[in-house]
Amino acid sequence: MLFLRRRSTSGLSAATRYAVASGAVIGALTLTLIALLIPMDAYRGRAAAATGAAAGAPPGDDGAGTMSTPYGPLTAQDRDFVRKVRLAGLWELPAGRQAQQRGTRASVRHAGDHLVEGHTELDRRVIEVGQALGLDLPNQPNEQQQGWLAELNRAQGDDYERRFVQLLRMAHGKVFALVAQVRAQSRNTMVRQLATDANSTVLDHITVLEDTGLVDFDAIAASASAPATPPSSTGRTSPVRTTK
Repeated sequence: MLFLRRRSTSGLSAATRYAVASGAVIGALTLTLIALLIPMDAYRGRAAAATGAAAGAPPGDDGAGTMSTPYGPLTAQDRDFVRKVRLAGLWELPAGRQAQQRGTRASVRHAGDHLVEGHTELDRRVIEVGQALGLDLPNQPNEQQQGWLAELNRAQGDDYERRFVQLLRMAHGKVFALVAQVRAQSRNTMVRQLATDANSTVLDHITVLEDTGLVDFDAIAASASAPATPPSSTGRTSPVRTTK
């Protein structure tokens, strides 16, 4: 067999042998290039999806950078703020309804009224903003917020009212600083208006919660000085057309 193969090859002209050899080399290079390009494309896709999560980006940074919109630049902080406003309503609305029904103090039921009224309107606004800016918004509370609701569900009597006031007051206090920062820094008119609306709502809720006389300010101060362990700012997301 070896003798026959050599004989058949030697019978080819020099030009033919050159063409065959060139074709083999080109084919090998083509296969090598394909093998290199496929994993590179796959890597690019994974890298783009992981930006902001595995690349050491700050919490709340979705890795999409600053986007151009008809209402002005939309930064990662802007998008994070809009989503957090939506998240706030997803757990504070049911908490407010629960306080309306379970509160034994008139002041606690009054705070529940304000939570329901304020977040109903704010939720309507944030959905409008999300639609205008093309953002997907959460449609359920995040893990920490679900834990807060579960804590309230387990509590009874006076313990329930104190937990309700303390949890909601601490949550509003933390978001109040973010609202002010976004309102001062955002170059997007839709986001700035949402921050203005959120500022009024959050301040109103802080006031009625404090009016109950049940806020433990020492605990709030201790929490503020403790090392920051921010919860995930994402819940399950869906197009902004989704409503509760």
